[in-house]
Amino acid sequence: GYSKAETIGRHLVNTFIHLEFRSSVAEVLQKALIGKDVANFELPLFTKSGKRREILLNATPRRGDDGSVIGVLGVGQDITELNQQRTEALRIADDLGRIIETANAPIFGVDIHGHVTEWNLKLA
Repeated sequence: GYSKAETIGRHLVNTFIHLEFRSSVAEVLQKALIGKDVANFELPLFTKSGKRREILLNATPRRGDDGSVIGVLGVGQDITELNQQRTEALRIADDLGRIIETANAPIFGVDIHGHVTEWNLKLA
């Protein structure tokens, strides 16, 4: 990634944010600069090598001794792998649903209260 020396003094949005996302990131920063917290904003960041990472960002106004806003403190969490795992879990769930519906055997599911939760076409 970028070293501290490569980032200090450079414009965050114009230098480190992909052109496609600059306006939305600038809007988040502007909200924080007028005193509003912004929580759970997802944005892509690209590493120095060009690898895309998905970041969950919280932007908070940074205040001076007199309480005036003097900047923004951004705290981000890399959620790239989490998003990939979520996508894979949804794909598997979809695959399993299709297997249940097209199985050549009657398949049903019942919850802890005895209510039917699954019923495939063989039982129809």
